[in-house]
Amino acid sequence: MVSFREPQIVLFTADLPRAAAFYERLGFREAFRTPAEGDPIHVDLVLDDYRIGLATVASTREDHGVDAEAAGQRAAVVLWTDDVPSALEELVAAGATPHSGPLPWLGRLTIGWVLDPDGNPVQVVQHDS
Repeated sequence: MVSFREPQIVLFTADLPRAAAFYERLGFREAFRTPAEGDPIHVDLVLDDYRIGLATVASTREDHGVDAEAAGQRAAVVLWTDDVPSALEELVAAGATPHSGPLPWLGRLTIGWVLDPDGNPVQVVQHDS
């Protein structure tokens, strides 16, 4: 059986610099960029051991033949925290659009949702005491 490792998610974006700046403001740091000079077509960002990629729709279509879309909610970035209400406020201050929460879930978690600048869902979640 094939072994998989280092999972990540790639979000498609129409405005890569704006999307990268949003996630960098949350503490993600840039780990990869192509091309190295000029306007990027792909950037990877890391927070702890969590890696997300941001790719332009045009590059994904032209370079890989994938019918990428920047609109719609095709994936969610999940961020664990110790304070969902404060995290939601910080995300909105960073440019996210409020969606829902904080709300209890499963009797042991608190969750909240925002939409990043491209409309991708971002969920913040914490364990309740």
